[in-house]
Amino acid sequence: MRLLSVICAGLCAGLLGVAPASAQDRETLGFGRLLTNDFFGDNEDRWRTGSYSYSLVRGYDYDGSLPTTPGAILEYRLRSELIAPSALNGSGSNDRAYVGALSAGLHTHFARGGLDITAGVDLVAVGPQTGMADMQDWFHDIVSAPNISSSVESNQVANAVYPTALMDVSYPIVIGQRTQLRPFIETQYGVEDFVRVGADVLIGEVLHNDLWIRDSASGQLYSGIEEGVAGNGFVLGADYAVVGDSAYFPANFGTVAEDERFRARAGMHWRLGPNVSYFYGVTYLSEEYVGQPEGQFIGSLKLNFNF
Repeated sequence: MRLLSVICAGLCAGLLGVAPASAQDRETLGFGRLLTNDFFGDNEDRWRTGSYSYSLVRGYDYDGSLPTTPGAILEYRLRSELIAPSALNGSGSNDRAYVGALSAGLHTHFARGGLDITAGVDLVAVGPQTGMADMQDWFHDIVSAPNISSSVESNQVANAVYPTALMDVSYPIVIGQRTQLRPFIETQYGVEDFVRVGADVLIGEVLHNDLWIRDSASGQLYSGIEEGVAGNGFVLGADYAVVGDSAYFPANFGTVAEDERFRARAGMHWRLGPNVSYFYGVTYLSEEYVGQPEGQFIGSLKLNFNF
Protein backbone atom coordinates (compact mmCIF):
# COMPACT_ATOMS: atom_id res chain seq x y z
CA MET A 1 0.00 0.00 0.00
CA ARG A 2 2.98 2.33 0.55
CA LEU A 3 3.77 1.97 -3.15
CA LEU A 4 0.26 3.06 -4.11
CA SER A 5 0.56 6.11 -1.82
CA VAL A 6 3.77 7.13 -3.59
CA ILE A 7 2.07 6.74 -6.98
CA CYS A 8 -0.91 8.87 -5.87
CA ALA A 9 1.39 11.56 -4.50
CA GLY A 10 3.26 11.71 -7.80
CA LEU A 11 0.07 12.08 -9.83
CA CYS A 12 -1.26 14.81 -7.53
CA ALA A 13 2.04 16.70 -7.77
CA GLY A 14 1.86 16.53 -11.55
CA LEU A 15 -1.70 17.83 -11.54
CA LEU A 16 -0.81 20.79 -9.34
CA GLY A 17 1.90 21.71 -11.78
CA VAL A 18 -0.53 22.08 -14.71
CA ALA A 19 -3.83 23.01 -13.04
CA PRO A 20 -5.27 26.46 -13.83
CA ALA A 21 -5.41 29.11 -11.15
CA SER A 22 -9.14 28.54 -10.64
CA ALA A 23 -8.63 24.88 -9.71
CA GLN A 24 -9.61 25.67 -6.12
CA ASP A 25 -13.17 26.23 -7.37
CA ARG A 26 -13.53 22.58 -8.28
CA GLU A 27 -15.98 20.50 -6.30
CA THR A 28 -16.62 16.80 -5.94
CA LEU A 29 -19.25 15.85 -8.53
CA GLY A 30 -19.49 12.13 -7.91
CA PHE A 31 -17.94 8.83 -6.93
CA GLY A 32 -17.72 5.66 -9.00
CA ARG A 33 -16.97 2.19 -7.72
CA LEU A 34 -17.21 -1.33 -9.09
CA LEU A 35 -16.29 -4.71 -7.61
CA THR A 36 -15.70 -7.47 -10.17
CA ASN A 37 -15.12 -11.11 -9.24
CA ASP A 38 -15.54 -14.49 -10.89
CA PHE A 39 -17.36 -15.65 -7.75
CA PHE A 40 -20.28 -13.48 -8.95
CA GLY A 41 -20.03 -15.05 -12.42
CA ASP A 42 -19.12 -18.71 -12.86
CA ASN A 43 -18.21 -19.24 -9.17
CA GLU A 44 -14.64 -20.20 -10.00
CA ASP A 45 -11.36 -18.77 -8.70
CA ARG A 46 -9.19 -18.43 -11.80
CA TRP A 47 -7.81 -16.16 -14.53
CA ARG A 48 -9.40 -12.68 -14.28
CA THR A 49 -10.45 -13.56 -10.77
CA GLY A 50 -11.05 -10.18 -9.13
CA SER A 51 -10.72 -6.41 -9.36
CA TYR A 52 -11.94 -3.26 -7.65
CA SER A 53 -12.20 0.18 -9.24
CA TYR A 54 -12.77 3.46 -7.40
CA SER A 55 -13.17 6.85 -9.06
CA LEU A 56 -13.42 10.35 -7.59
CA VAL A 57 -14.81 12.86 -10.09
CA ARG A 58 -14.18 16.57 -9.58
CA GLY A 59 -14.96 19.60 -11.70
CA TYR A 60 -16.72 22.93 -11.88
CA ASP A 61 -20.19 21.73 -12.84
CA TYR A 62 -22.10 18.90 -14.48
CA ASP A 63 -25.61 19.27 -15.91
CA GLY A 64 -25.93 15.89 -17.64
CA SER A 65 -23.69 16.86 -20.56
CA LEU A 66 -19.91 16.70 -20.74
CA PRO A 67 -17.97 19.97 -21.05
CA THR A 68 -16.16 20.66 -24.31
CA THR A 69 -12.93 21.62 -22.55
CA PRO A 70 -10.45 18.86 -21.64
CA GLY A 71 -9.52 19.08 -17.97
CA ALA A 72 -12.75 20.75 -16.84
CA ILE A 73 -13.81 17.42 -15.34
CA LEU A 74 -11.08 15.25 -13.79
CA GLU A 75 -11.38 11.68 -12.61
CA TYR A 76 -8.93 10.33 -10.04
CA ARG A 77 -8.93 6.56 -10.56
CA LEU A 78 -7.63 3.84 -8.23
CA ARG A 79 -7.72 0.18 -9.17
CA SER A 80 -6.58 -3.22 -7.97
CA GLU A 81 -6.67 -6.54 -9.83
CA LEU A 82 -5.79 -10.19 -9.32
CA ILE A 83 -5.10 -12.45 -12.30
CA ALA A 84 -4.44 -16.09 -11.43
CA PRO A 85 -3.76 -19.45 -13.07
CA SER A 86 -6.65 -21.91 -13.28
CA ALA A 87 -5.66 -23.25 -9.84
CA LEU A 88 -3.70 -21.59 -7.05
CA ASN A 89 -1.88 -24.83 -6.23
CA GLY A 90 -1.52 -28.33 -7.64
CA SER A 91 -2.70 -29.32 -11.11
CA GLY A 92 -3.44 -26.34 -13.37
CA SER A 93 -1.38 -23.87 -11.37
CA ASN A 94 1.19 -23.32 -14.13
CA ASP A 95 -1.00 -22.33 -17.10
CA ARG A 96 -0.36 -18.58 -16.72
CA ALA A 97 1.67 -16.30 -14.45
CA TYR A 98 0.03 -14.89 -11.33
CA VAL A 99 -0.48 -11.12 -11.44
CA GLY A 100 -1.14 -8.70 -8.62
CA ALA A 101 -1.70 -5.17 -9.93
CA LEU A 102 -2.33 -1.78 -8.32
CA SER A 103 -2.83 1.41 -10.30
CA ALA A 104 -3.53 5.10 -9.80
CA GLY A 105 -4.49 7.42 -12.61
CA LEU A 106 -5.79 10.77 -13.73
CA HIS A 107 -8.37 11.00 -16.54
CA THR A 108 -10.46 13.73 -18.10
CA HIS A 109 -13.94 13.47 -19.65
CA PHE A 110 -15.12 15.87 -22.34
CA ALA A 111 -17.25 16.11 -25.50
CA ARG A 112 -16.15 17.15 -28.96
CA GLY A 113 -18.15 17.04 -32.19
CA GLY A 114 -20.83 14.72 -30.80
CA LEU A 115 -18.22 12.36 -29.31
CA ASP A 116 -17.78 11.52 -25.63
CA ILE A 117 -14.05 11.28 -24.95
CA THR A 118 -12.14 9.91 -21.97
CA ALA A 119 -8.37 10.27 -21.95
CA GLY A 120 -5.77 9.84 -19.25
CA VAL A 121 -2.80 8.01 -17.83
CA ASP A 122 -2.37 5.40 -15.09
CA LEU A 123 0.71 4.18 -13.30
CA VAL A 124 0.27 0.41 -13.02
CA ALA A 125 2.43 -1.44 -10.48
CA VAL A 126 2.72 -5.23 -10.72
CA GLY A 127 4.57 -7.95 -8.89
CA PRO A 128 5.21 -8.93 -5.25
CA GLN A 129 5.73 -5.23 -4.38
CA THR A 130 1.95 -4.70 -4.53
CA GLY A 131 1.24 -7.17 -1.70
CA MET A 132 -1.80 -8.46 -3.59
CA ALA A 133 -0.78 -12.12 -3.29
CA ASP A 134 -0.44 -11.74 0.49
CA MET A 135 -3.84 -10.08 0.65
CA GLN A 136 -5.47 -12.91 -1.33
CA ASP A 137 -3.85 -15.53 0.91
CA TRP A 138 -5.06 -13.66 4.00
CA PHE A 139 -8.63 -13.53 2.68
CA HIS A 140 -8.57 -17.18 1.61
CA ASP A 141 -7.49 -18.14 5.13
CA ILE A 142 -10.60 -16.40 6.47
CA VAL A 143 -13.00 -18.14 4.06
CA SER A 144 -11.14 -21.49 4.00
CA ALA A 145 -10.35 -21.22 0.28
CA PRO A 146 -7.19 -22.64 -1.39
CA ASN A 147 -3.94 -20.79 -0.71
CA ILE A 148 -1.33 -19.76 -3.26
CA SER A 149 1.44 -22.32 -3.60
CA SER A 150 5.07 -21.29 -3.24
CA SER A 151 5.73 -22.12 -6.90
CA VAL A 152 2.89 -19.86 -8.10
CA GLU A 153 4.04 -17.04 -5.84
CA SER A 154 7.69 -17.33 -6.85
CA ASN A 155 6.80 -17.34 -10.56
CA GLN A 156 4.43 -14.40 -10.51
CA VAL A 157 4.98 -11.39 -12.79
CA ALA A 158 8.09 -9.51 -11.61
CA ASN A 159 8.09 -6.11 -9.95
CA ALA A 160 7.64 -3.24 -12.39
CA VAL A 161 5.70 0.01 -12.86
CA TYR A 162 4.14 0.74 -16.26
CA PRO A 163 2.97 4.23 -17.30
CA THR A 164 -0.19 3.44 -19.26
CA ALA A 165 -2.07 5.81 -21.57
CA LEU A 166 -5.74 5.16 -22.33
CA MET A 167 -8.33 6.80 -24.58
CA ASP A 168 -11.98 5.85 -25.02
CA VAL A 169 -14.10 7.57 -27.69
CA SER A 170 -17.82 6.84 -27.93
CA TYR A 171 -20.61 8.25 -30.10
CA PRO A 172 -23.94 8.38 -28.24
CA ILE A 173 -26.99 7.85 -30.46
CA VAL A 174 -30.39 8.42 -28.87
CA ILE A 175 -33.05 5.98 -30.11
CA GLY A 176 -36.45 7.06 -28.82
CA GLN A 177 -36.89 8.24 -25.24
CA ARG A 178 -35.53 5.17 -23.47
CA THR A 179 -32.65 3.78 -25.51
CA GLN A 180 -29.15 5.00 -26.24
CA LEU A 181 -26.62 3.24 -28.48
CA ARG A 182 -22.95 3.97 -27.76
CA PRO A 183 -20.49 2.56 -30.33
CA PHE A 184 -16.92 3.12 -29.14
CA ILE A 185 -13.25 2.64 -29.86
CA GLU A 186 -10.73 2.29 -27.07
CA THR A 187 -6.95 2.20 -27.26
CA GLN A 188 -4.33 1.59 -24.58
CA TYR A 189 -0.54 1.60 -24.52
CA GLY A 190 1.45 0.49 -21.49
CA VAL A 191 0.89 -2.50 -19.26
CA GLU A 192 -1.14 -4.02 -22.11
CA ASP A 193 -1.29 -2.64 -25.65
CA PHE A 194 -4.57 -3.01 -27.50
CA VAL A 195 -7.11 -1.44 -29.82
CA ARG A 196 -10.72 -2.31 -29.05
CA VAL A 197 -13.99 -1.62 -30.88
CA GLY A 198 -17.47 -2.32 -29.61
CA ALA A 199 -20.83 -0.91 -28.59
CA ASP A 200 -23.08 -0.59 -25.56
CA VAL A 201 -26.84 -0.20 -25.40
CA LEU A 202 -28.38 1.68 -22.45
CA ILE A 203 -32.10 1.12 -21.91
CA GLY A 204 -33.89 3.37 -19.45
CA GLU A 205 -34.19 7.16 -19.22
CA VAL A 206 -32.48 7.16 -15.80
CA LEU A 207 -29.18 6.20 -17.47
CA HIS A 208 -29.00 8.85 -20.17
CA ASN A 209 -27.39 11.72 -18.24
CA ASP A 210 -24.73 9.86 -16.25
CA LEU A 211 -20.99 10.29 -16.67
CA TRP A 212 -19.81 6.82 -17.66
CA ILE A 213 -16.50 5.12 -16.85
CA ARG A 214 -15.48 1.83 -18.46
CA ASP A 215 -14.19 -0.94 -16.20
CA SER A 216 -10.90 -2.34 -17.47
CA ALA A 217 -11.49 -6.05 -16.88
CA SER A 218 -15.16 -6.42 -17.82
CA GLY A 219 -15.89 -3.42 -20.02
CA GLN A 220 -18.97 -2.71 -17.89
CA LEU A 221 -19.94 0.97 -17.69
CA TYR A 222 -20.17 2.33 -14.16
CA SER A 223 -21.33 5.81 -13.19
CA GLY A 224 -18.87 8.43 -12.04
CA ILE A 225 -21.76 10.88 -11.73
CA GLU A 226 -25.34 9.64 -11.38
CA GLU A 227 -28.37 11.68 -12.39
CA GLY A 228 -30.03 10.77 -9.09
CA VAL A 229 -33.48 9.95 -10.47
CA ALA A 230 -35.29 6.85 -9.23
CA GLY A 231 -35.88 4.06 -11.74
CA ASN A 232 -34.38 1.01 -13.42
CA GLY A 233 -32.16 0.57 -16.43
CA PHE A 234 -30.51 -2.18 -18.46
CA VAL A 235 -27.15 -2.25 -20.22
CA LEU A 236 -25.90 -4.58 -22.96
CA GLY A 237 -22.51 -4.53 -24.63
CA ALA A 238 -19.89 -6.38 -26.62
CA ASP A 239 -16.42 -5.61 -27.96
CA TYR A 240 -13.50 -7.06 -29.90
CA ALA A 241 -9.83 -6.27 -29.25
CA VAL A 242 -6.55 -6.77 -31.06
CA VAL A 243 -3.82 -7.15 -28.43
CA GLY A 244 -0.12 -6.41 -28.75
CA ASP A 245 2.45 -6.62 -25.96
CA SER A 246 1.21 -7.55 -22.49
CA ALA A 247 3.18 -7.41 -19.25
CA TYR A 248 0.75 -10.01 -17.89
CA PHE A 249 2.36 -12.66 -20.10
CA PRO A 250 6.14 -12.47 -19.45
CA ALA A 251 8.25 -14.24 -22.07
CA ASN A 252 10.22 -16.20 -19.48
CA PHE A 253 7.06 -17.91 -18.20
CA GLY A 254 6.28 -19.49 -21.56
CA THR A 255 2.55 -18.80 -21.88
CA VAL A 256 1.64 -17.17 -25.20
CA ALA A 257 -1.13 -14.56 -25.21
CA GLU A 258 -3.94 -14.67 -27.75
CA ASP A 259 -3.73 -11.68 -30.08
CA GLU A 260 -7.54 -11.29 -30.20
CA ARG A 261 -10.13 -11.08 -27.43
CA PHE A 262 -13.90 -10.82 -27.25
CA ARG A 263 -16.20 -9.69 -24.43
CA ALA A 264 -20.01 -9.70 -24.09
CA ARG A 265 -21.87 -8.26 -21.11
CA ALA A 266 -25.24 -7.41 -19.64
CA GLY A 267 -26.35 -5.70 -16.45
CA MET A 268 -29.14 -3.97 -14.56
CA HIS A 269 -29.26 -0.76 -12.53
CA TRP A 270 -31.72 -0.22 -9.69
CA ARG A 271 -31.98 3.34 -8.40
CA LEU A 272 -34.10 4.36 -5.43
CA GLY A 273 -33.12 8.03 -5.57
CA PRO A 274 -30.05 10.27 -5.41
CA ASN A 275 -28.47 8.42 -2.47
CA VAL A 276 -29.15 4.72 -3.03
CA SER A 277 -28.39 2.68 -6.15
CA TYR A 278 -27.42 -0.87 -7.08
CA PHE A 279 -25.86 -2.53 -10.09
CA TYR A 280 -25.20 -6.13 -11.05
CA GLY A 281 -23.72 -7.22 -14.35
CA VAL A 282 -22.23 -10.36 -15.85
CA THR A 283 -19.51 -10.50 -18.52
CA TYR A 284 -18.20 -13.27 -20.73
CA LEU A 285 -14.46 -13.08 -21.45
CA SER A 286 -13.00 -15.10 -24.31
CA GLU A 287 -9.74 -17.04 -23.96
CA GLU A 288 -6.71 -14.81 -23.24
CA TYR A 289 -3.85 -17.26 -23.88
CA VAL A 290 -3.07 -20.09 -26.29
CA GLY A 291 -4.27 -23.33 -24.75
CA GLN A 292 -6.82 -21.81 -22.38
CA PRO A 293 -9.56 -24.45 -22.46
CA GLU A 294 -12.54 -22.07 -22.31
CA GLY A 295 -13.62 -18.53 -21.62
CA GLN A 296 -14.98 -17.39 -18.28
CA PHE A 297 -17.87 -15.46 -16.74
CA ILE A 298 -17.22 -12.72 -14.22
CA GLY A 299 -19.76 -10.68 -12.26
CA SER A 300 -19.68 -6.99 -11.33
CA LEU A 301 -21.43 -5.47 -8.33
CA LYS A 302 -21.97 -1.92 -7.07
CA LEU A 303 -23.85 -0.83 -3.95
CA ASN A 304 -24.12 2.91 -3.36
CA PHE A 305 -25.29 4.32 -0.06
CA ASN A 306 -24.48 8.03 0.13
CA PHE A 307 -25.90 9.59 3.26
